[in-house]
Amino acid sequence: MQQGRTVADILYLTPEGAPHVFLPPASAMQGNDTIPDRRGYNFDGCAPSQLAKAMVKNGRIVFPGGASYRMLVLPLIETMTPALLDKVSSLIRQGAMVIGIPPQHSPSLRGFPACDVDVRTKAKQVWGALEPPINIQKKRYGQGTVIWGGELTAHADNGYPLYEQTAALLKEIGIPLDFRADGPIRYTHRTHPEGDIYFVSNKTNQVVKATGMFRNRQGKPQLWDPLTGEMRLLPDYKRVEGTTSIPLIFDAYQSYFVVFTNDRGTARTATANFDIDEPLLSLSGPWMVAFDTEWGGPADTTFDQLTDWSQVQNEGVKYYSGIATYRKSFDFPTNVEKGTRIFLDLGEVHVMARVKLNGKSLGTVWTAPRKVEIPTTILKEKGNMLEIEVANLWPNRLIGDEKYPSDGVKNKQWPEWLRQGLPRKSKRYTFTTYQPYKINHSLFESGLIGPVVINGAKE
Repeated sequence: MQQGRTVADILYLTPEGAPHVFLPPASAMQGNDTIPDRRGYNFDGCAPSQLAKAMVKNGRIVFPGGASYRMLVLPLIETMTPALLDKVSSLIRQGAMVIGIPPQHSPSLRGFPACDVDVRTKAKQVWGALEPPINIQKKRYGQGTVIWGGELTAHADNGYPLYEQTAALLKEIGIPLDFRADGPIRYTHRTHPEGDIYFVSNKTNQVVKATGMFRNRQGKPQLWDPLTGEMRLLPDYKRVEGTTSIPLIFDAYQSYFVVFTNDRGTARTATANFDIDEPLLSLSGPWMVAFDTEWGGPADTTFDQLTDWSQVQNEGVKYYSGIATYRKSFDFPTNVEKGTRIFLDLGEVHVMARVKLNGKSLGTVWTAPRKVEIPTTILKEKGNMLEIEVANLWPNRLIGDEKYPSDGVKNKQWPEWLRQGLPRKSKRYTFTTYQPYKINHSLFESGLIGPVVINGAKE
């Protein structure tokens, strides 16, 4: 995502003077999480000093760094310095599309009162009038257009017209949405001399099948997996009215790069957008599990079935935080179709796992899909040994230690046993300078919960 430049259609101009900062229209965002998503037409904010560097090329507002925009949206305020008004007028004259009301006077006392007369005279020349029209009006000025009036400039959303109104104007001139999907997918888009790069991500903890509509007319789509680095062609797509429609499948919170380029590079040929997984072997039944005794866990125990550590009665497991190693031997069927790719799917894991098979590392998983590919050269018909090291978070151990007397930092002093190198007597394993957890806090899910399955993937 450090390549190329961000694609945005709307440029919002920040008001002049302090302490103004850019705050986009709330209607241009969606969702109520910590970082809300931008809608299908992306945008940027621009300070008046930055606008001075802009010019117009082919109807787009362009900056020296390469950023370009379809329209400029002015703040719905009636002040503008003569210098800024000259710049905005120049951009319109060169061919820019500008949305906003005409300024009535200058926010500065420089040249007062002549500056106010100057502003009104120049504004009337560009907008054609100073009183807002009842309906939306498009006024040609030079090679460009200024749009104002009616509902477009009657209601302010954080100081700007509503997003739906500016979006309607872009749609009217034939600009499709940069991206949309029929599922809970967020996106960002960058363009590069060799093609377009979209980053798309599932916002939910559920598997999602969605069709993404990308504003792209050229270049064949590829799917790049940011976890594995694998690149594959996406043969199933349609192009309609300037957009490319692609069926996509996401695991929980999974993300991809969708890259449009005519450079195939090392992208794998495929007959379908996604491989179809076929279960070959379920690794059910008992597992041998070894915990670190120095952190209170049993050296060796058997889980008759995979389970959440926090639900185990043994307190050495229930409150354990650290790494535990699961071991299981299995035989593998020999009737697997030639050319089938073999994957080990761990199912549910809390929170990270490192996998070895027959002494060979297969990699580490920390997010969905929690699976690793098994090279067929490693698999044996009999006696395969699988080892899965699983690490959880610290809260369970901190909560368990709250059963015992506190022997940590007091009055901003390190404990005596630590300073003197003495054995601890409290039975605690941890101490912290701050104690966010109490004994009545809910424990975190931990360990390998599964199901663990070996799948064969076919195109």
